[in-house]
Amino acid sequence: MKKTLFSAAAFALLTLGNSAVFAQSAKATIGAESNLVISKHIYGQFAEHLGRGIYDGFWVDPKMPVKKQDRYRLDIVEALKKIKIPNLRWPGGCFADEYHWRDGIGVRTSRPKMVNTNWGGVTEDNSFGTHEFLELCRLLGCEPYISGNVGSGTVQEMSNWVEYLNFDGKSPLTDLRAKNGHGKPYNVSFWGVGNESWGCGGNMTPEYYSDEYKRYAIFAKDYNNAKLKKIATGPAGDNYNWTEVVMKNVKKDIWGIALHYYTLPTGSWTGSKGSATNFNEDAYFNTMRNALKMEEYVTKHSAIMDKYDPQKNIALVVDEWGVWTDSEPGTNPGFLYQQNSLRDALVAASTLNIFNNHAERVKMANLAQAINVLQALILTNKEKLVFTPTYHIFDMYKVHQDAKLLPVKIDVPEYEFNGNKIPAVNVSASKDASGKIHLTIVNIDNHKSVDFKADLGNVAWNTVTGQILTGTNVTNINTFTNPTNIRLVAFNDAKKDGSSVSVKLPAHSVVSLELK
Repeated sequence: MKKTLFSAAAFALLTLGNSAVFAQSAKATIGAESNLVISKHIYGQFAEHLGRGIYDGFWVDPKMPVKKQDRYRLDIVEALKKIKIPNLRWPGGCFADEYHWRDGIGVRTSRPKMVNTNWGGVTEDNSFGTHEFLELCRLLGCEPYISGNVGSGTVQEMSNWVEYLNFDGKSPLTDLRAKNGHGKPYNVSFWGVGNESWGCGGNMTPEYYSDEYKRYAIFAKDYNNAKLKKIATGPAGDNYNWTEVVMKNVKKDIWGIALHYYTLPTGSWTGSKGSATNFNEDAYFNTMRNALKMEEYVTKHSAIMDKYDPQKNIALVVDEWGVWTDSEPGTNPGFLYQQNSLRDALVAASTLNIFNNHAERVKMANLAQAINVLQALILTNKEKLVFTPTYHIFDMYKVHQDAKLLPVKIDVPEYEFNGNKIPAVNVSASKDASGKIHLTIVNIDNHKSVDFKADLGNVAWNTVTGQILTGTNVTNINTFTNPTNIRLVAFNDAKKDGSSVSVKLPAHSVVSLELK
């Protein structure tokens, strides 16, 4: 692919509306290398049985004229391998607590059908089940993350699922696994004990769920080479009491606690959530303000966890996050299919910067969702495929995976609209195993460029290269007829200035720099 060089001058007039562009200044100090590692699992993805995420997404009709292995769509597999997704969460979401795993094993044509009552009321044939999911993870080179059924399932059901997948000895369940084509254990480590148990997963109180968690967890056994990383249902947004109760009552046998938070343009679950593409600056500003609340939620939930786990042994797992808008007109509202604009990319980049900077507690996260659902990485239409702006953010940010966190102190201007203000710039930095330093910088101001200067102190470096993701308007999207409207291009408006790197950040842009 031909690379295009974009300078700040080329973007000087890229704004929403006719407002003039004024440069602002931002300063940062990059601290010394820490012992904190930005876990690669922060860059995880989510694939629920929802809309066209699994069926007609990963798993397609045998007659579809695309490159396939079995029914796996290989252009999707290759695209996700390129951005190095580290884990994939399945089968839900709300679907997990009505899913019974035995219905999804054995001869595909003999599997019982089921109604997906949570998402569209469609009937599924269970042709994509446990073995199909784990083969998908093998193709992707990622770790599986399975959500167990606590809402409508039983302790024995989850215990048997763990044994079926992980036991390396002789038992009726391992005989069944071998009969179904896999003699060796899968050794699945990541297990969610229920999902959103405060809501679609059972409408439980945190006290009741805590007891249920302990009951389920004790029967989900560790087997050879498969020590389980059990993840408890955590809160939604600012439900701090849920975190308090679970952390207080669950003293052991817990690897992580899940946090869910979706960015709603309108900020409301009732009525319209807002359009994915047809929005004005008021909606843009509100969306970015709501997205940045993730910093507050991660900080406050982490503080509660610190009371009961000062050694930070328990992970905060943000296993559902992203932008949730109204479904696209003309599509099944239960399928949650939405377009994906430059605004979504700015949300994704800002959120990942937040997670990186909280690497001491955030050890895993999952964007909702990978294909054709909510803030998807990839959209498909029959044999056509398009990478969304969000996909390109994950491609840009993959350099942070398992790198050492470099702490950043920043002094940034504010983006002001209608008398409200939010920070205009956010950043995270890391140093990889080869010694290269990476900075990812977001300017969410819709009109003003920013002169950004980061001092690296005594860190030695000589050259800087970069990439940028931006466009003429925050409503810009990629379509099946124009799939490269928003894409990563080379960025050459960064330079060495003594011990500092100086950068001209265009309005509504994301820049990644590599210093070596």
